[in-house]
Amino acid sequence: MAFPRRTFLRVLGGGVVVVAAGAAVAVPRLDAMPSTAIEGWSGPDPAETDPRRRALAWALLAPNPHNLQSWAVDLSRPDTIVLHVDTGRLLPQTDPYSRQILIGHGCFLEILAMAAAAEGYRTEAALFPDGPWRPGRPVARVAFTKQPGIALDPLFAQVPRRRTVKGGFEARLLDPAHKAALLTGHAASALPLVLVDDAESVDRLRGLAIAGSELEMNLPRTHKESIDVVRVGAAEIAANRDGISLKGPMIWALRHAGAMTAEKAMTPGTLAWQGGLDYVMAGYASARAFGWITSVDNTRETQIAVGRAFVRLQLAATALGVALQPHSQTLQEYPEMADLRATMHRQTGAPAYATLQMFFRLGYAGDPGPSPRRALSSFMTA
Repeated sequence: MAFPRRTFLRVLGGGVVVVAAGAAVAVPRLDAMPSTAIEGWSGPDPAETDPRRRALAWALLAPNPHNLQSWAVDLSRPDTIVLHVDTGRLLPQTDPYSRQILIGHGCFLEILAMAAAAEGYRTEAALFPDGPWRPGRPVARVAFTKQPGIALDPLFAQVPRRRTVKGGFEARLLDPAHKAALLTGHAASALPLVLVDDAESVDRLRGLAIAGSELEMNLPRTHKESIDVVRVGAAEIAANRDGISLKGPMIWALRHAGAMTAEKAMTPGTLAWQGGLDYVMAGYASARAFGWITSVDNTRETQIAVGRAFVRLQLAATALGVALQPHSQTLQEYPEMADLRATMHRQTGAPAYATLQMFFRLGYAGDPGPSPRRALSSFMTA
């Protein structure tokens, strides 16, 4: 795809120059991640004395769909956190039943418990205390109780190191020792974990994952849901501190040249649309192993349990130097995905009665850096 007429790029020693209509515009060498967007990865404010706020500072680093950070917390009761879903941060097109959102809340609750223990507190989470979840009702009421000598979870040290690698993986296969350690360390027996790395299975599952991503990108209403939360460039990332971050000199240059806009990202055949597809496909192409978690039912309580188990798996993988990225597209529950979802279910060998809750790729990759997080104060409702 050509750039707009009389517009082209030149790469100069790692920087980029955009030449448009005869005018040259130098791009900074680094359209880097703004420091304010990732300051949360340093943990709680040293001056903070409330153990709930200190624990929340870590819980906000939990993985979650589209990095929407759909958590809202109420601290109005002493020694208690009431966790809600921020209903302004849902995915109604691709996650119409909020299954993925609730899994993200399970991730949050697991890290919250770890962080509370690091502060010397035991937590007890009463799930859905006001009845079955619906928008407006709490997900959990978490009580903090001081407990001297409480054991520190060994996975807690991995929380600030956890990353979701979206780019390509290295070509090497999953180390058998790492595979065995992840399987052995998965303690949630009610949520079976399967890891596969034989070439035939990987190729078959890769094809289904690619088909799911292509379907989502070719369906305007589902693709738009992702495009709406894409943050392009340092300024947008700093202003929002959520969503899907695109940054770097080339991204800056494409946007300046008019080739990277929301409208063009929605239009098949454009440079922006094809670039997005190519990026996703490159990730799938580099996968050398896949894994999944199933459950015997699909209750809200089970969705929370899946999130808690998944984040522990990702933290364990982090400790081993293994990268892990969820691929949710083929598991999504909107009508157009039904056939592919059923095929994925069969190909994984999951029992007919089970729910395929998580599907992900595993491998090795460099550190892509942390993803943005909003300020702790923005999650407070009281």
